[in-house]
Amino acid sequence: MKPVSTHSKLLGRLTACVVAAVSISSAAFAADLAAPSGVVALTATASTDVTRDMLTITLMTNRDGADANAVQSSLKQAVESALSEARSVSRPGQIDVRTGNFSLSPRYSPKNAITGWQGSAEVVLEGRDLPGLSQLAGRIQSMSIARVSQGLSREQREKAEAGALSQAISRYRAQAAEVTKQFGYTSYAVREVSVSTNDPGPNPVPMFAVARSMAVQNDAPMPIEAGQTSVTVTVNGTVQMAK
Repeated sequence: MKPVSTHSKLLGRLTACVVAAVSISSAAFAADLAAPSGVVALTATASTDVTRDMLTITLMTNRDGADANAVQSSLKQAVESALSEARSVSRPGQIDVRTGNFSLSPRYSPKNAITGWQGSAEVVLEGRDLPGLSQLAGRIQSMSIARVSQGLSREQREKAEAGALSQAISRYRAQAAEVTKQFGYTSYAVREVSVSTNDPGPNPVPMFAVARSMAVQNDAPMPIEAGQTSVTVTVNGTVQMAK
């Protein structure tokens, strides 16, 4: 057996020391990550009330008959009549019109035999011209109102979100500064932050109010009052305080 040289012994000891040092440093680094010092989590919220500027009116008609082609043809005529009336006054962004759901299905007897056909069709009116949409819905005679809802246009929502975001960030920064001071630190730095916005969604108008207003006169405009909704922005995150 060959004797181990002094050089080899020293190299082995040096390697062991390096491995031990790396292990200790890694453990210390992991401990620092697991238990950070001077870190605080904060939340700030801001809300702004904004008027709903979008109106959506869904018109619908139902047909029933023994022949599928006849039912489908009748539905198509009703839709074409509504579209023709709406297109005469449509204006992009103000009064828009599009087709909605269209369905046709058989009607069965207790013995599972087809006894007839039934179908429905929808036309959707939407836009920012609330009085114009109301009057248009009252003039369309081939279909009746099925649903009405109010919401926010993209421009209105983005404007409201920008205002609420500015307020939420200002409150977050104020909280961070105050907490840093109260804990005896002199400064802070933002570690991570997330921003979320609520989605109020469309607000349905009660159908009993719609039915009551349309019962007076078929072609009378439907009364619409633009309501308000609240847009909320929340800022969550952590800050690192320093001496």
